[in-house]
Amino acid sequence: MDYRHLTAQEERQLREQGCTADSWDNVLVRDGFDAEYVIDAHFSGPIRLGVFRREFDLPGGLKIHSGIAHARLHNCEVGDDCHLWNIHNYIANYRIGRNTCIENVNAILVDGTTRFGNGVRVSVMNEGGGREIPIYDHLSASLAYILTLYRHRTVLVEKLDRMIDAYADSVASDYGEIGEDVCILNTGSIKNVRVGDCARITGTSRLKNGTICSNREAPVLLGSGVKCTDFIIASGVEISDSTIVDKCFVGQGCIFDKHYSAGDSLFFSNCQGMHGEAAAIFAGPYTVTHHKSTLLIAGMFSFLNAGSGSNQSNHMYKLGPIHQGLAERGAKTTSDSYLLWPSRIGAFSLVMGRHTHHADTADMPFSYLIENQSESYLVPGANLRTVGTIRDAQKWPKRDNRRDSHKIDRINFNLLSPHTVQKMWKGREILKQLMKDHPSYDLFEWNHCKIRRSALEHGIEYYTLGITKFLGNSLISRLNKDEWTKGESVETNLHRILKPDSEIGTGDWVDLAGLLAPRTEVSRLMDDIEHNDMSWQDIEARFGELHANYYSYEWSWAAEKLAELWNCPVEEASLQQVRDMVTCWQKAVVDLDQMVYEDAKKEFDLNSQTGFGVDGNAEQRQADFHNVRGSFDENPFVQAVLEHIDRKTRLGQETLEKLK
Repeated sequence: MDYRHLTAQEERQLREQGCTADSWDNVLVRDGFDAEYVIDAHFSGPIRLGVFRREFDLPGGLKIHSGIAHARLHNCEVGDDCHLWNIHNYIANYRIGRNTCIENVNAILVDGTTRFGNGVRVSVMNEGGGREIPIYDHLSASLAYILTLYRHRTVLVEKLDRMIDAYADSVASDYGEIGEDVCILNTGSIKNVRVGDCARITGTSRLKNGTICSNREAPVLLGSGVKCTDFIIASGVEISDSTIVDKCFVGQGCIFDKHYSAGDSLFFSNCQGMHGEAAAIFAGPYTVTHHKSTLLIAGMFSFLNAGSGSNQSNHMYKLGPIHQGLAERGAKTTSDSYLLWPSRIGAFSLVMGRHTHHADTADMPFSYLIENQSESYLVPGANLRTVGTIRDAQKWPKRDNRRDSHKIDRINFNLLSPHTVQKMWKGREILKQLMKDHPSYDLFEWNHCKIRRSALEHGIEYYTLGITKFLGNSLISRLNKDEWTKGESVETNLHRILKPDSEIGTGDWVDLAGLLAPRTEVSRLMDDIEHNDMSWQDIEARFGELHANYYSYEWSWAAEKLAELWNCPVEEASLQQVRDMVTCWQKAVVDLDQMVYEDAKKEFDLNSQTGFGVDGNAEQRQADFHNVRGSFDENPFVQAVLEHIDRKTRLGQETLEKLK
C-alpha cells in the first residue's frame, strides 16, 4: 500500500485542529486522506493513516464519520475508514484493519515481543502439574487428548511441545493486529492481544496476552465485564457477563456468560459455561454447565451435562490437589452430585448422589451410578432404555454452534459405535462372570460398586440389545451401501459386499475427545510423530482421514464381531445367518424403542401433572397440563420414536426381501 508525506496544508490544518506529532515527517498518509476528520490526535513514532470516507450507523439512528479524534497513537498503522474516538490513554504498536471502530477505550498496546497467548502452558487435569499443555491457535481436541493422556510417551510429548513452540515463535511480534470490521467499545485495557476480523468487544474489562481468532464467518463476541488473561479464543465464541478466563483455550462455538469463572482449562467445540466454575479441566466438545455452585475440577469430560451444585474433589488432604478423574462421553451429573477423584465414569452414564469410593465404571457404559446410604450402587445399561439418552444424541448435532467452514475438532455424534459397543461387550462378560462366580448372591461387588442381582440380569439383557442393534445397524448399512450386481446370485453379491475394505478397524477403539478411531491407527500416528518431522497441519490431516474413514473402519470392527458369532468370516457367511441377524436386529430396535416410549410416558403421568390447575378440579388440572405440555401422542419426540419403529421395521423387511 502506497503512502506519502503530509502536504503543508494538511499539516497546518491538523495543527489548527489540535493535533501534535513528535515529528510530522513520521506521519504518512494515503492519497485521498482528508485532514478534516483528524481532531485532537497526538502522534509519535512511525504513523500510517488511511482515508476516511465512511459513515458508521449506530443503534438509535446516530451516524458518525470515520476518522480519529481525542486519541494518542504511537507506532501505529490505521486502515481505511476506521473510526478512533476518545482513547483515554493511547494505542501503541498496532496495525488496525479497515472499517474498524474503536471508541472510549483505556489503552491498547503491545509491550515488547509477544506470542499472543500461543505457547502458554495450561495445567490441565492435575493442578499439581505434570500434564501442562501448550495452547496455540489451531489446537484440536484430538491433539490435546494425546498430549494430555499419553505423557508416558516422552518422545512424543517432547516433539509436540517443540512443534507448538515453533509455531508460537513464528507468530511472535512486537506489533499487534486488529483485523477488519472490528468493533471495540467502552473497553478497559487490551495488552499483547491479536484480534481477528469482525470481532465485537463491548464493555470488556481487561484482555491480556491472547489471540481472538475471529473471522467473517464466525465473529467472536466479548461482552461487559469480561477479563481474559493468557488465552486463545477460537472463532464463533461468545463470552459476556463478567466472565473470567485465565490460562485457557476456548474452542469454536463456545458460550460463557453469567459470571462464569475458568482457569487452567481447555474447552473445545460447543462447550457452555454459566454461573459456575472450572479449574484445571479438559472439557471436550459439548461439556455444558448452566447452574450456580457447580464446580468442574481436575477432570476430563465430553458431551457432559452437569447438574446444579455438582462437584468433584481432587485431593484427600495428604499431598495436595494431585488427583484426577474422567467422565467419558455423554456422562451426566444430577443436582448436588459429588465424585471423589480418582474415579472414572463410563460413557453415557448418570451420576446421582455422593460417591467417595473411587468407582471405575468405564466398562459399564449407559449405567446409573446411584448413592444409597453412602454406598455406590451401579445399574448397568439402564440408560439405553431412557428417553433422555436418545434425546441427547439427537440434540447435539442440531446444537453445533460452529459457523466457521473450517472446523478444527472432528466430532462423531454416534451413540453406538465400536468404542461404546466394545465396552458393552466387555461389560456383559463381566456381569456373566459375576453371576457364574457367585450364583447365589443377591448383591455383587465390582470396582468399588454394588450391583443388585436384578440390575445385573437386566444389564446383560440391555447390553445384548445394544450390541445387537449396533451390529445390525452396521450390517444393514453395508448391505445397502453398494449396488447389487445383476446376473450374480444373492450369495455372490452378499459375500462381495460384506468383505471388509481392509483390516483397519479391528481391535480396540479410542475416543479422542470427540473423534472415534481404532487404537491401531492412533498408535501409528503417534509413532509417525515420534520418528518423523510432522507439522501440525500434517497431524490434523491425519485426524481428518481417521474421521472421514469412520464407517469403513466401523465395518471392519463389526465384521470381526459378526465373525465371532457366526464362526466364520463374514464374506463366507450363509444367507440364513445374515437373515437371522437382520431379524434379531429388527427385534432389538423395536424392543429398545418400546422401552424409550414407555419411559417417555412418565413425563405425562399424574405425578407430572402436580402443580397444574392449582385452583381447579382434576378436569381443569388435566386441561391446564394439556394446554402447556400438549398430549403424549402429539409430542414431537414420541412421534419421532413411533416413526423410528415404523421406519426400521420397514427397513428390516425390505432387507429380508433383498436376501431372499
